[in-house]
Order: sequence, then C-alpha cells, then structure tokens
Amino acid sequence: MLQFKKLTKTETLLFSALAIVLILSVYFGFSDGEYFDTVFAREDGAVEYATFFFLLCISILQFYRLFTASKNKAVLWKLGIFFFGVLFLFGAGEEISWGQRIFGIESGDFFKDNNLQNEINLHNLEIGGVKLNKLIFSQLLTVVMALYLLVLPFLYQKYEGIKKLVNKFVIPVPQLSHITAFLINTIFIAILPNLSRKWEVYELFFAVIFLLIFLNPINKNIYLRESGSNS
Repeated sequence: MLQFKKLTKTETLLFSALAIVLILSVYFGFSDGEYFDTVFAREDGAVEYATFFFLLCISILQFYRLFTASKNKAVLWKLGIFFFGVLFLFGAGEEISWGQRIFGIESGDFFKDNNLQNEINLHNLEIGGVKLNKLIFSQLLTVVMALYLLVLPFLYQKYEGIKKLVNKFVIPVPQLSHITAFLINTIFIAILPNLSRKWEVYELFFAVIFLLIFLNPINKNIYLRESGSNS
C-alpha cells in the first residue's frame, strides 16, 4: 500500500523549492500576468534554465549509476539505465534548444522552414501541418505521464509480474509524495489564467518531481550495486 515516508534532507530541500515556486507562480499568475510572462517565467530566464539543470541532473545521475553500479548487472539493467540517461539528456538539450541562443548558433534551412520558432529543437517542429509539440510533447506525453504516475505505482504493488518486469528494465516507481506533488502542481497550474508562459513553470515542476523519483523511488533497491538485476 502506498504511504508517505520520511523525507531525506535532499528531498526536503527539493520539495521546499517546489512549494516556493508554486506559491510565487500562483501569486504572480493572478496578480500580474504580464510580470509572470515577461519576467518570472520569461524565455531564457531562471525557470527555463532551472528546468534544464534538473533534467541534466537526472541524466548525470543515470550515467553515474551506469558507470559505478553496472558490474555483474544484466544487459537489460544497463540498457534501462542508459535509456533514461539519454532520454533526460535529450529533454535538457531541447529545453535550451541545444544551446543555440547561448552560443549564437544560426538555425539551418530545415529548422527555419519547419520550426515554429526557427530554433534547433524537435518539440517546436511543424511537419505537414502537424505540430509535434501538441501531438507528442503535449497529448501523448500527458497520457504516458498519467499512466506512469497514477497507475503504475498501484499495479507495481499489486501484481508480482509487473513488479518483476518494471525492476528488470530499471524503471523507478513514484512514491506517494511524488504523486501528491504532481497532482497539487497540476491543479494549480491548470487554474492559473491563460498565461503564455505558465507551462514553462509546469515543465520545471516536472523536472524536479522526476529528479525526486529517480533519487528515491519505491523500488530504490534496483540501483544497489550488490542487488541482482534479474529480480
């Protein structure tokens, strides 16, 4: 049965940071929408770079585990760790358009013709009238995240077969504190006025919550060096 567990110092710090950002988001979102969009959550601002940082932290954490705890592990264990390391590295790169604005890199013809912001990233592409950001990074990702955060933890604890499969592929299972934080942040972001940059803040919440999940999931033993990867 899912239950709240005592937080570590790192978790307390990250959850506190989430709460502060949420309070500021609600305050500025309802009191000064222009300030919210142009200062608080502006492009190339603190929110965007913080999202990049936390996504990168997840990737680094995974590659650290791959290089320090992969001895005697099964191939699927190594592939699972590697997959999430690459996935969140991709997410971090996409968040800052792979450093395009930081380093002053000019977009190639493909991105000028097919990217809604003329930037070097995939999530703003529009090909054949289909916006990838809406189709993949919004609609599809929302369904996947809902299943992962709201369904998987319960199935993991109820069905031994699912538990073994999840552990075999080294998929971290969210704790009740992670699920609660996700729901609270989702509700407050949803009720904010229709601000153009509020989803940038939501991406920051996403990054922090997933770092918390990867640091301390229900099945944290999957990361232990001495634990078998075939369980």
